[in-house]
Amino acid sequence: MNKAPDAVLTKTFESRTAQLAAFAADLRHAHVPPAVLRKTEDLLVDWFGSAVAGHSARPVESIARFALAMGPATGPSEVIATGASTSPHAAAMANAAAAHVVEQDDVHNGSVFHPAAVVFPAAVAVAQSIGASGAQLLVAAIAGYEVGIRVGEFLGRSHYRIFHTTGTAGTLAAAAAVGQLLGLDARQMLHALGSAGTQAAGLWGFLRTAADSKQLHTAHAAGAGLMAAYLAQDGFTGAADILEGKQGMAAGMSSDADPTRLVDGLGSRWATAETSFKWHASCRHTHPAADALLQVMQQHGLTAGQLARVVTHVHQGAIDVLGPVVRPSTVHQSKFSMGTVLALVARFGHAGLTEFEEAFLAPETQALRDRVEMVLDPEVDSAYPRQWIGKVTVHTHDGHVFEGRVDEPKGDPGNTLSRDELSAKALRLAAFSGGVAAGPMARAVDRLWHMEQCPRVGRLLERLP
Repeated sequence: MNKAPDAVLTKTFESRTAQLAAFAADLRHAHVPPAVLRKTEDLLVDWFGSAVAGHSARPVESIARFALAMGPATGPSEVIATGASTSPHAAAMANAAAAHVVEQDDVHNGSVFHPAAVVFPAAVAVAQSIGASGAQLLVAAIAGYEVGIRVGEFLGRSHYRIFHTTGTAGTLAAAAAVGQLLGLDARQMLHALGSAGTQAAGLWGFLRTAADSKQLHTAHAAGAGLMAAYLAQDGFTGAADILEGKQGMAAGMSSDADPTRLVDGLGSRWATAETSFKWHASCRHTHPAADALLQVMQQHGLTAGQLARVVTHVHQGAIDVLGPVVRPSTVHQSKFSMGTVLALVARFGHAGLTEFEEAFLAPETQALRDRVEMVLDPEVDSAYPRQWIGKVTVHTHDGHVFEGRVDEPKGDPGNTLSRDELSAKALRLAAFSGGVAAGPMARAVDRLWHMEQCPRVGRLLERLP
C-alpha cells in the first residue's frame, strides 16, 4: 500500500473525523459503563424483534432474494427468521432491510437516525463469521452507534430535509461497528469511514410514490459499511476528510453542518444510551402527537367518534417528511401519514402492526384522517431534534376544545420501555410475522438478554419445537 508522507498523516490525525475514527478503533469493553452495556442489550433485543417481523415483507423478500442469489447459498451468517445462511455481506443486507420495514426499530432523537437497522445487521453477520464473543459484539455495536449518531448530528437538520440519515450516516455506523470487530487500528478505521462516506446515500423521494427504497437504504448502508471495513483491513484507502472536507459529505449534503458534534463528549457522553424505542409502528415524527392525543382522550374520556378536528403542533422536520403523504396507498406509506396514525390511535388506543394492516383504509380511519392537520409550532421546532415535544389541540363535535402536551413520548430515555415491555414487544412482533413460533422466539430473546456472557455469537434463532 502506498503511504502518505508523515506530515500529511500528522495533520490528518488532528481532524475531528480522525478523532472519531480513533475512538471507534480503540474502544474496549472496559471503557464502557455497565449501564451502557445493558442498554445495548435492550437495543439488540428490540432490533431482533423488528428483524423477525419484517422478514416476510415483499420488499424485504426481494432484497433477500437478490442477496442470496449473489451467493453463496450457504455461509457462516444467518438470515434472520428464514433459516437461510450466507456470507456476512448478503446476510447484513437482508437483515437490515427486514429490520426497518415495520417501523418499530429504534431512533436517536438528536441525530434523527435509526441506528439498530444498520449497525446490528452488519455487526451480527460479521460476529457470526469470525467467531466473536457476545461482549465483542456489544462493544462493536456501541462503536457503530456512537459514530453514526455523531455523524447524523454533524450533518444537521438541512441534511434530513432531503437525505434519509439512516442511509447516509448509517453507512459510516456500519463501517465503524464492523471495523471494531475486525480489529482495525485508528488509521484503518479512518480509511473505512472514508470509503463508507463516499458510498453514503438515501433520498426521501420514495415517500411521494410509496416506493420500496427505504428498505434499500438500510440494506445498502449495512452492506456498504461492511465492505468499507473489510477493504480497509486489506489496505484499501479512503478519503481522510470525508466528513469535513471541501468535497466531503457536509459540503454536498448539508448547509448547517456542525463539526463540533463529531467529537462531542467522546468517551464520556454515551449517545447509545440516549436512543429511544418505538411504541407505535409508525414514523417517529408521528409519536409525540399520537401520545398527546391519547393523553387528551384518556383525561377527558373521549371516543374517536367525538373528534371533529385535531390540530398537531409540530416541528418542521415532521412537515417535511409527513407533509407529502396526504392519501396513503400502502400500509408502509400510511405510517408516514399523521392523519392515519392519529386516527388509528384514536380508534384503538395504539397504532400497532395489526391496526395498520387491518384498518389503515377503513372508512372510519379515512374520515378521521382527513380531520387532522399539522401546523408549525415555534416552541416545538426550536426544541427539535434535541427534544421531540408532542402538542395537540382537539376539537369535539359538541364544541369543546382540549389541549394536550407530552414532553417525552413513550420510548424516550426518560419514558423508556422496561425489559418486560421489550420482551413482550419482540414476541408480539414475531407473532405478527407468522414465521416464528412463540417457543423459539422466547428462547432467542432470553439468550440475547445474556449476550455479554456468550463466548461465541452463533445463530440467534434456533428453529426447534
